Amino acid sequence: MADAPVLDLEKYPSAKAFVSKCHEFFKEVKNLTPGHALESRLNATHGPGTPYYESFRASILQGLQDGWVAQTELDGPKYRRGRIAPPTPESNFISITTVYMSSEDEYRGQYHAHPYGEINCVILLDEDSPAQLKGMQGWQGAGWTSPGPGTHHYPEVRKGELVALFFLPAGRISYEATPNTPQPVSL
Repeated sequence: MADAPVLDLEKYPSAKAFVSKCHEFFKEVKNLTPGHALESRLNATHGPGTPYYESFRASILQGLQDGWVAQTELDGPKYRRGRIAPPTPESNFISITTVYMSSEDEYRGQYHAHPYGEINCVILLDEDSPAQLKGMQGWQGAGWTSPGPGTHHYPEVRKGELVALFFLPAGRISYEATPNTPQPVSL
């Protein structure tokens, strides 16, 4: 994924506005460590109905219409990903990736590890959808997951379609992890 092209923000004004909003959010979380405590905190303070979450959701819905969200197919149209922005000083060195997943049955994407953890905002395309993304703490509908440093898993979806915003400290993600590797104690 690190070798995939980064979205040309000048081509998509709605994507440029979205990245700017992400940068505001990153200022709030830049010194927090991904993991269960951050996941709980974000669901309590930044979950559905809050300004950041609703802004992210509106941007993703617009981005799907404009064609800049998760534009690269990984397993046909049901599993797509796109690099929106790399880690930069303006982003507090957090990258932005969008992943679209759709399946009624449980569906697994590419196994990967989070060397420095990950912050995920789960956006349901239909507010009333029962769609869920599986995080390290179990299945999650609209809201946040935050796997801690060193964790690894399959991204999984069930019961519908969603977009996950993957915010990666230092842009770090590894596809060399294997399911039989023990999870870190920090889980």
